[in-house]
Amino acid sequence: MVINEDDYLMISGIQHFSFCKRQWALIHIEDQWDENSLTVEGEIMHERVHDPTLHNNRNGVRILRGLRVCSHSLGITGTCDLVELIPQEGGIRFENYPGTWRINPVEYKRGMKKVNDYDRLQLTAQCLCLEEMLGCCIEEGMIYYGQTRRRERVLISEELRSKTKDVINEMHHFMQTGNTPAGKRSKRCNRCSLFNLCVPQLFSDRKSRRVESYIKGHLFQEEDL
Repeated sequence: MVINEDDYLMISGIQHFSFCKRQWALIHIEDQWDENSLTVEGEIMHERVHDPTLHNNRNGVRILRGLRVCSHSLGITGTCDLVELIPQEGGIRFENYPGTWRINPVEYKRGMKKVNDYDRLQLTAQCLCLEEMLGCCIEEGMIYYGQTRRRERVLISEELRSKTKDVINEMHHFMQTGNTPAGKRSKRCNRCSLFNLCVPQLFSDRKSRRVESYIKGHLFQEEDL
């Protein structure tokens, strides 16, 4: 699949899409956005992580902040919050840094560790980009959660890689068709910054069928007159 660079998907959207396809479509297809306290806290955290004045060399580990990455084969682009270059024999070489290094991407999230793979899929996509750009293999990465102030070690398994690629392909399909999926009302909707734009109580699958039936019923009544 050949994808024009103007149509590359944002890596950050993978977490949105996995969490709620309608949320992702409102942001990335319809270009709608709204803030709440959770999104603001997340933005502040990322601004701090990307701050170029912070230390970029810690105990021999080189730290790259706000690193732009992309994958031409997958048609995705975005920013890695933090990439650590850890000294390792037989690792990859960088022109500006003598020695050989292991790549350790670290994604920052404001909340806590989750049971689902939403955050892990986003991290895996970053690893796939780095592998393509640097010609290396990344076996693991990290997710730092602000609420617990702890890192989660993530093994970049074949299962995660395959799942990430499937999600990306599905995102491309929705982007090409330009369709915004119907939502499904749940408790997590109350914490979504797009709640008032999404109006899930009107556009859930069940509600959509009720509205459709209502409209059809009135159309048939008018035709009978």
